Amino acid sequence: MSFEGKYTQPVIEADGFVLRPLTKADAGQLSLYAGDERIAKATSSIPHPLPPGCTEGFIERSLADDRAEDAWVIDPSDDGSQVLGVIGLTRMDREQSEIGYWVAPQLWNNGLASKAVEALVAANPQACRTLFGSVFQDNPASARVLTNAGFEYIGDAETFSVARDASVPTWTYIKKLD
Repeated sequence: MSFEGKYTQPVIEADGFVLRPLTKADAGQLSLYAGDERIAKATSSIPHPLPPGCTEGFIERSLADDRAEDAWVIDPSDDGSQVLGVIGLTRMDREQSEIGYWVAPQLWNNGLASKAVEALVAANPQACRTLFGSVFQDNPASARVLTNAGFEYIGDAETFSVARDASVPTWTYIKKLD
């Protein structure tokens, strides 16, 4: 299927899938995965349990013209109908963005997140000079995704996790693109 002209942000080709902007039709699959406690606790912003309307609100924000974050679905289908995970870039100042991602639990440890991060970094759709990423310290697999994509460790911090209702220690990474 040709995705050209269908979205306001680019569709990014990857090995075996595309990264495409979210659509309202993704709500069901997104709710299924985002409602999984394992996904929620691996992110800072997904609540658990997932309240009604939360997924639809996320989709609306990601479709807004004035959005702070560009989000893409990891989709292996030919018709733009599958959701295997989400990857996003949140704009910061000075040509910098923060990357975030999650994949469906049944696909953990198969390289999908690494391929998605590599594809997004290579495309650099926000024309960043620097990318940052943070992962919870109890999620070393997510840290490997960043280091495999060439991110370098720069320090420890803490981030509040909505699902955990607590500040959680993180590792922070950087990748310079110029």
